[in-house]
Amino acid sequence: MKQYLYILLSASILSSCSGALKGVKSKSSYSQKMVENRAMKTFNTNRNEQQLAKAHWDYVPGLVAYSILKAWEQYPEKEEYYNIVKTYADHCLKGLDTVHVKESNIDDLAAGKILFALAKEEERKGNTADAKRYKDCATFLRNKLKFQHSRIGNSLPGAGGFFHKGIYPNQMWLDGLYMGPALYAGWQDAYGKEEGDDANLKSWDDIAHQFKTIHRFTYDQDKQLNYHAWSADPSDENSFWASKTGPFKGCSPEFWGRGMGWYFAALVDVLEVMPKDHADYKNLSNIVNQVAAGLAKYQDKSGSWYQLLQYDASKKADGKGDEVAGDIYNKCDNANYLESSASAMFTYAYFKGIRLGVLDGSTYLPVADKAYNGLLSNFIREGENGEINILQSCASAGLGPLKDISRTGTANYYLCGKDVTVTQNEGKAIGPFILASLEFERRK
Repeated sequence: MKQYLYILLSASILSSCSGALKGVKSKSSYSQKMVENRAMKTFNTNRNEQQLAKAHWDYVPGLVAYSILKAWEQYPEKEEYYNIVKTYADHCLKGLDTVHVKESNIDDLAAGKILFALAKEEERKGNTADAKRYKDCATFLRNKLKFQHSRIGNSLPGAGGFFHKGIYPNQMWLDGLYMGPALYAGWQDAYGKEEGDDANLKSWDDIAHQFKTIHRFTYDQDKQLNYHAWSADPSDENSFWASKTGPFKGCSPEFWGRGMGWYFAALVDVLEVMPKDHADYKNLSNIVNQVAAGLAKYQDKSGSWYQLLQYDASKKADGKGDEVAGDIYNKCDNANYLESSASAMFTYAYFKGIRLGVLDGSTYLPVADKAYNGLLSNFIREGENGEINILQSCASAGLGPLKDISRTGTANYYLCGKDVTVTQNEGKAIGPFILASLEFERRK
C-alpha cells in the first residue's frame, strides 16, 4: 500500500512540475549537477544509503563511480571528480591489488570498470605503484570471469554462457551482460594485445558468445523485447520461475525495464571498444539495432519507459498474488509506473549508439531527445538550495532462487514484490542519468 501511495504522490508531483522543467536553461549542465549534488555525496543502493568515498565494493557504487569518472574525462578541469573515484578505489583495495568477490557472482565484477582509467592516469602521473595495483586488480577480476566463473555445461543449450551467480545455476540474466562481459571487453581493449593476437581474438569470441547466447534465447521477435532471464535447465528447482515448454522455454515471464537497460548499455559499451574487423562486430551491431527498434515502440508519450515494458499505466497487479508451494506472495493492486533507471539507461544507450554510428541518427535521435526531455520532466527535481533528486526508481528485482520463492518474475512480482519497492536517489538511476547527460552534452 505504501508503494502504491508513493507512486500516486510521485505521479501528482510529476504532473504539476513537468511544465516548469521543459524550459530549463541549464539543461546542458545536468551531468555536473548530479555529480556534485548527489553522486559525490549520498545515494541509495537497494534501500541503503551510501557515501561514495566510503562505499563497499559493489556494482551500484561502482556504477556511480564510473559515471563520475566519465564526467571527469569529459570535463578534465573537474579534478575533484577523479579524486573521489580514486578515493573510493583505494578504500576498497586497502593498499592491495585485489578485492573480495564471491565465487561466480557476476555482479561483483562490474565496479572494476573504473580501474582502467585510474591505472592509465596514475601511470601518466608517474605513480607506477598505484597504476600497477589498479591494473593487477582489473586483471584479477577479468581472470576470475574468464577462467573461474561457472558456465553452462556442454550438455545444455547455451553452453559456455556465464552463470549469473553460483546460486542461480545455468541461468543467464540480461543484467549480467553489463556486469561481466562489458568488464571483460574493457580489459581486452586496455590490455588484450599483451596476451598475443590469437588469445585476444579468442577472448573477443568469448565476449560475443555471451551476447549471442542470451539474445538467441530471450528475444521475442513478435514483441521485439528480451525476457529478463533465461535458464538452460528450467527443470532445476532454482529455475521454478522459468517457462517449461514452448518457444521461450527457460525464459522468465516478463520484460523488465532495467534488465533491458543493463543489456542495451552493455551492447553499446562493448561495441565502442570491440575491434570493428572482428567477425562478430556485425552480429552485435544487428542485436543492438533490434533492441533499439523494439524499445522505441514502447516509449511513452512523455519520453520515458515503464517498469514493465509491454504495458502502460493501465496495467495493475491482479490483487490475488502468486501462489507458490501453497503460499501466496506479491499480493497487491499496484499500477505499472514510469521508471527512472531504465529510462536513463535507454537514453544513454540511444545517444551513445548514435555517436558510435551503430544506430541510425535520423531514426533514433528524435527518440533519444524525447527520452532526455522525459528524464528531466518526469524524474528530476531541484530543491530551493540547489540539491537535485531523481525520483521513481525500482530498488531491485531478481528471480528466485529456491530459498526466495516470492521472486516469481510475474507482473505481480515486479509491481508488488517485497524487494521491488519504489525509491528515489537510487544509484542505479543516478549513474545512468549522469551518463545520459554526458552524451547529451557532447552534442551541444
